[in-house]
Amino acid sequence: MKKLLVFTVSAILLALNLPLVRALSISNRKNHSERIYSIKAVKEGFSVNYTHSVNKGRVHDYYRILKSGQLELYKTLFLSYGAGIPEPYETQGADFLVTEDGYIIENLNRRLPRLVMAVGVIAEHSVTVGETEFFLKDFFKPQTSLIFEMKRLSPLQIITRRSPIDGY
Repeated sequence: MKKLLVFTVSAILLALNLPLVRALSISNRKNHSERIYSIKAVKEGFSVNYTHSVNKGRVHDYYRILKSGQLELYKTLFLSYGAGIPEPYETQGADFLVTEDGYIIENLNRRLPRLVMAVGVIAEHSVTVGETEFFLKDFFKPQTSLIFEMKRLSPLQIITRRSPIDGY
């Protein structure tokens, strides 16, 4: 009976530490302990939003996480053109739409192993997952270099780390 109990406890502890759950990880490039996660982003995708430095309009870049773990930029929504906004002709197969909300370029299909960016001082960088938008400056100091990438988490990491994005 004692061996069964030891085996059961060992199996539970092992299972709690296996990296079974895919999540979006946003971490400080220099200090990886500064990190937030979103499990919902794997299922629902996410957008990175910011105020464009030239035209001052909000830009929304939409990503999904592929089974391979890559991030795919598939759509961008913006109010007006400015430096760095892609032209539809730059990406074969991209579609350009004009809507009441602004301009949309779809079918970008740009795949990245990770996204590296810095928290802007003026850009008001935010991330939206589902209906939840959060501002990166609330979790990281301005000008902090960040890495967005898919990571695997153990159930224990999920239990012990708060996810402000997912609400738990």
